[in-house]
Amino acid sequence: MYKINNSGWIEVITGPMYSGKSEELIRRIRRVKIAQKDVKVFKPIIDNRYSNDNVVSHSGDSIEAIPVDHPEELYDRLEEDTEVVAIDEIQFFSKDIIKIIEDLADQGMRVIVAGLDRDFRNEPFVPVPELLSRAEYIEKLHAICLQCGDPATRTQRLIDGEPAPYDDEVILVGATENYEARCRSCHEVKGKPEGDINE
Repeated sequence: MYKINNSGWIEVITGPMYSGKSEELIRRIRRVKIAQKDVKVFKPIIDNRYSNDNVVSHSGDSIEAIPVDHPEELYDRLEEDTEVVAIDEIQFFSKDIIKIIEDLADQGMRVIVAGLDRDFRNEPFVPVPELLSRAEYIEKLHAICLQCGDPATRTQRLIDGEPAPYDDEVILVGATENYEARCRSCHEVKGKPEGDINE
């Protein structure tokens, strides 16, 4: 990671579920702490799969975090000496998070976010695509397709073991009981409109 003097910046860690996004976020946070930088870690309050107040990777690695409901709450939890802000599961926040992240970087903070770039329909998962265009650094991770073993770039939602229909709710917090990683060829969405650009 290159040092940008006298400036903040944005880092985005993205990819499908089970690609190691939270694990990579935790790794970066630990390095920040080793460097004795003041860091604040946040997660959406909706994500309570493994813990209410920790960022937890699917492999079980964890680090303490502040759960928040609305993006504006970040301002209330920062301190004067905060140098680094880390946010997990960024896709669960409204688009308002983009302006806040830009503002924090403009104030000279390093902002590290992790989240899905596409939803289960294989469509852009707001706000991540816009953050990708604004970030100084991007890391796109891959998982392993559970159907064929190829690199997985998509998140497959399953309902009773079958691919979820296109008109299902976009946000459904879950883990292996609802999702698996799949490659382009193995990913399925029932009832996807014909001619969809994401087919």
